[in-house]
Amino acid sequence: MEPNTATVETALVIGGGIAGPVTAMALQKAGIDAAVYEAYEKTADGVGGGMSLAPNGVDALDAIDCADLIRPLGAPMTGIVLQDWKGRPLAQFGNPPGIRPMQFVWRDELHRVLHDEAARRGVRTEYGKRLVRAEETADGVTAHFADGTQATADILIGCDGIRSTVRSLIDPAAPGPQYAGLISFGARVRAPGIPSTEGKMPMTFGKKAFFGYQVFGADDAVWFVNLPHPEPMTAAEVQATPAAEWLSILAEKFAADGTPARDLIERTDLSDVVVVGPMENMPPTTITWSRGRIVLVGDAVHAPSSSSGQGASLSIESAIQLARCLRDLPYPGAFAAYEAERRPRVERVIKETTRKNASKAAGPVSRVVNAYAIRIFGKLGKPEKMTWIFDYRIDWDAKVTG
Repeated sequence: MEPNTATVETALVIGGGIAGPVTAMALQKAGIDAAVYEAYEKTADGVGGGMSLAPNGVDALDAIDCADLIRPLGAPMTGIVLQDWKGRPLAQFGNPPGIRPMQFVWRDELHRVLHDEAARRGVRTEYGKRLVRAEETADGVTAHFADGTQATADILIGCDGIRSTVRSLIDPAAPGPQYAGLISFGARVRAPGIPSTEGKMPMTFGKKAFFGYQVFGADDAVWFVNLPHPEPMTAAEVQATPAAEWLSILAEKFAADGTPARDLIERTDLSDVVVVGPMENMPPTTITWSRGRIVLVGDAVHAPSSSSGQGASLSIESAIQLARCLRDLPYPGAFAAYEAERRPRVERVIKETTRKNASKAAGPVSRVVNAYAIRIFGKLGKPEKMTWIFDYRIDWDAKVTG
């Protein structure tokens, strides 16, 4: 079969995180048989901290009839209150008019619901399958795994995250993630000791670090810290320091701040701490999205920093749009149409996030300047200017013409 007329009937999905099962379910709806191959030996139950799911991400799941499973999860985030280190408000931002709130979810709960639904629909997931290489022929692509096994299909899709193996197979010279000058931590707090924040998430530009938190009730809250650290560190290097030591360091960083940061950190149980590691993004301008029968989805190609609140949502959108393109076009044209549709949007989101991270990593003088700028923006800014992020809709039934 000539590549320019090749239709896709089967697919290998590499990576079983959030994007993996969504991609497989979207492909299934498009009439393509897909199996998921996950490097880790077991599911991610109980692994990971909190995350935000944007309304555009939830709405995208409507295209594959999954949104109603996700909407009951978590709690609404009705607004963000930016504060200075004394706890004085700088500005408050809610979603643009007519846009539903962001949704705070625990990552392992989102992961479990998506994986359970994929399994219910007959999507096969195999664990302990760490990809080492892929071999293309005129008829398909074969994935070779570290355990000596292999699998073959018409195409291979890399949903394997910001340190993607598939990305390096497409382009061995592909750049890695860009460090944002911050290392990240988070935790669940079972007894926060302060009142509910009523759906709002206060975020503080502390004297020495950035702190955000949301209190859901008397027995549940979440916090996160973005700690400036000029020298890049790997996740392994950050995680080599025990969580107890990090908690002590973080508590000291907020000792002079007039916010609940230190108290919430000191109320945190060690078992609930997530030492995330470096904050990074994956600017897609420098990435080759596909080659031959191999293509990238989600963080593997367009990972915004967690500051965007859009990482999972953009991955979900891309997974579903790729499936639409493969439904209607031979794979070379489908890959091109997919990239043309997605690249402008994800690059714009990442550009917005880069500005946010710069303010979090600012020094003492820059923090004063930033605080002044935030106050002005809070008074003059128009929330409707951000509508473009949230009102993105996918028309599953519309034909992709390339």
